[in-house]
Amino acid sequence: MKKMMNQAEMIKQMSDRELLNQLYLSQIILLVLGILGSFLFFSSLENWLSMFKWNGKEIFLFGAVSGIVFVLVDLFLMKVLPERHMDDGGINERIFKNRSLLHITFLSLLIAFTEELLFRGVIQTTFGYVTGSLLFALVHIRYIVKPVLLLSILLISFYFGYIYEITENLNVTIMAHFTVDFLLGLYIRFRSG
Repeated sequence: MKKMMNQAEMIKQMSDRELLNQLYLSQIILLVLGILGSFLFFSSLENWLSMFKWNGKEIFLFGAVSGIVFVLVDLFLMKVLPERHMDDGGINERIFKNRSLLHITFLSLLIAFTEELLFRGVIQTTFGYVTGSLLFALVHIRYIVKPVLLLSILLISFYFGYIYEITENLNVTIMAHFTVDFLLGLYIRFRSG
C-alpha cells in the first residue's frame, strides 16, 4: 500500500508533459512487446494477419456499440457514486483535459492498438483468455486501491477477451477499446467545471 502511495505522489509531482511522455513511453514498450511476441509466437505473417478481419457488422456491434454501453455505465456510476470511488488520482483528467480532438483521437487509437495487440493478440492467443484478461487488468495497477475502478477494469478486460474469443477478430477489440477511451477522453475534455 505504501508503494502505491509513493507512486501516486510521484505522479502528482510530474508535470502534464512528463505524464504524457510516460504514457507514450509505456505504449511504446507495450507495442515493442506486442511486436516481439508476434514474432515469437506466430508461425507466419499470414497467421498473424488473420487476427485482423474487416467485418463491419462485428466491429460495429461488438466493438463500437459495446464500447458505448461501457461508457454509459461509467458515466452513470460517476453520477451516482461519490467522486472518491471513481477518482483515478486525476491521471486521465491530466492526460485528456487540454488535448485537441485530434490528439485525443490519436492517443485513443494508439492505446487501443498497442494494448489489444499485446493482451488479446499475443498473450490471449498464446496463453489463454484468463491470462490475457488478468494481465491487462494488472497493467492498470493504479485501480487496485479503488474497488469500483478495479471491478470496472476487470469487467472490461474479461469482456474484451470474450469478444475476441467469439469473433477471433482483433479489430473488434481495438474498436471497443478505442470507443471507451475516445468517448471518455471527449467527456473529460469537454465537460464543464
